[in-house]
Amino acid sequence: MIESITGYEAVREGAAWLDVSGRGKIRVFGEDRARLLHAMSTNEVQKLAPGEGCYAFFLSAQGRVLTDSYILNLGDHILVDTEPETRARLYEHLDKFIIADDATLEDATDGTATIALSGPASEAVLRDLGAPAPRVDNSHGAWNSGIVARISLTGGVGFLMMVPAEEKQGLIAKLEAAGARAASEQAFRTVRLEHGKPRFGEDITDRYLTQETNQMHVVSFSKGCYLGQEIVERVRSRAQIHRRLLPLRIDSTVAPEAGLKLQVGGKDAVEITSAAYSPALGAVVALGYVRSEFNPGDVLGAGDAAATVLQAPPAPTAVSELSR
Repeated sequence: MIESITGYEAVREGAAWLDVSGRGKIRVFGEDRARLLHAMSTNEVQKLAPGEGCYAFFLSAQGRVLTDSYILNLGDHILVDTEPETRARLYEHLDKFIIADDATLEDATDGTATIALSGPASEAVLRDLGAPAPRVDNSHGAWNSGIVARISLTGGVGFLMMVPAEEKQGLIAKLEAAGARAASEQAFRTVRLEHGKPRFGEDITDRYLTQETNQMHVVSFSKGCYLGQEIVERVRSRAQIHRRLLPLRIDSTVAPEAGLKLQVGGKDAVEITSAAYSPALGAVVALGYVRSEFNPGDVLGAGDAAATVLQAPPAPTAVSELSR
């Protein structure tokens, strides 16, 4: 069963690579670049020093999540990394709010190759290559003509390696020579769900408010005003959320479709957003929006199987929480 998912064991136990060059890359230049992104996103941007980064949401004025992004301070500009599906949407969103700012945008996606490296042996692979292996989440270091950022797409140990597009095949050859194996999107997705890490477009969409996503490490409550802040603060002050995103384990070999609603006592208890069978666990791992009256440890109905609500994974440390 494990061998049927290409690279699954490597992602879990070794080091595996995946070509994710479709991820959007928006470079922001100009004196007001940090101020612009600070006012548009949920997390601290103006406090980021070169080499640091943060994970953030971009919200609508109604507080709905438009996209998530990794924001990296590269010194002379800021790089915004986002999901492939939200590349154009985020570019247009930012461009619309550049009025009197000294800020310009450049879509660098097509000219950038991005390789995800994941697994407990990933740091050893980077050392063999002579590449940096940043220790703090979202921090990054220069390597030859590219950068290596500690950004995990699976929730385990992981990095994104970003190089000019013409260097992609050479980078892949170096990774394989250092012991990293090719893995499929399915392998990365299964391990992501084993770790309870959500993905924008599947588990987080513009249907949801920030607090409902259970990703509060994306928010700075001391940074000042940003688009959508009023709604975030209102929800926080009134504690008015009726659902939150949590991982689940389902005693089955068949993953349910996204949108399936599990019920307790004839009432909806959770809506599944993504699920996959885990060969290592011998069960289905999933994410879903769980009604607030249910908590980790509760067992919900899932047809002939039982779905157990699990504890959300610990949040990474934000730059704003690090001692300087």
